[in-house]
Amino acid sequence: MFKRTGAAFAVAATAGLVLAGCSSADETEETTDAAASGSETTEEAAGGDITLVAFNGWDESIATSLVWQNLLNAEGYNATVEYADAGTGFQGLADGDYDVLTDVWLPLTHASYIDQFGDDIEEIGAWFDSAALTVAVNADAPIDSLTELGAAADEFGNRIVGIEAGAGLTATMQDATIPTYDGLSDMEFAISSTPAMLAELDKALSDGENIAVTLWEPHWAYGAYDLKNLEDPEGTLGEAESIVTYGRSGFGEEFPQVTEWLGNFQMDAELLYDLENKMRDQDTADLEGIVADWIAENQEWADSLTA
Repeated sequence: MFKRTGAAFAVAATAGLVLAGCSSADETEETTDAAASGSETTEEAAGGDITLVAFNGWDESIATSLVWQNLLNAEGYNATVEYADAGTGFQGLADGDYDVLTDVWLPLTHASYIDQFGDDIEEIGAWFDSAALTVAVNADAPIDSLTELGAAADEFGNRIVGIEAGAGLTATMQDATIPTYDGLSDMEFAISSTPAMLAELDKALSDGENIAVTLWEPHWAYGAYDLKNLEDPEGTLGEAESIVTYGRSGFGEEFPQVTEWLGNFQMDAELLYDLENKMRDQDTADLEGIVADWIAENQEWADSLTA
């Protein structure tokens, strides 16, 4: 989890692109020569304000948003990151308050939001194709499947530790997983927050206790702790999902170069876990510097994203 202190980054208003006309033949020739050489594009020269929205508590959302903030600022844009819960994030994207959201899980987790806001936002492209919702337990837990969890409830304090109430994972647990498997409805489903869930996970594992939590892959916890996912033979948590980037309506037309970059974006689990673990337990004010240092360590990969 990443600590948050102070005010969130200010919202940047979306600006149009304005080019100054050339006043002489020499200036026109210079501009033409620059364009022909590929040294700069119209959009890159003009820049523009771009606001990315990251979901509170969703580490891959925060990490990828900060990566793109860094990359876009290096390309001459004025990129900022705002933080919101899922509902507010999708609403703000649909309303045009935000420009880019990198953390849309499809086809299951965020399906209800796409049903609600899909006509007012634009799909840009998937950057991760093996995401999964999970119920995770300590690796040495005495069970291996959700079919066994209800009968072993006492071993887990009769609790399943969840995350935010508005998360798609929480809704899936309530609507599909808990009703499907015997005994789960008799357990407490503790809806709290991602940071609270991770704190409970850390404490239980430190104390050598069993714990069951709602989690997802990719997540840094799989690199930091010895965990296993309980089997879900009925498929209530869905198959592997893709993580997709969306933009506000009209973003692709206004920022075609950025849209192309985002559409081609790919990040594997190992790179993501490495970045997330460097960001763990750090104050929000420090994250931009941490991401900048990490990008410098992975400069070849970073440069490929805006090549």
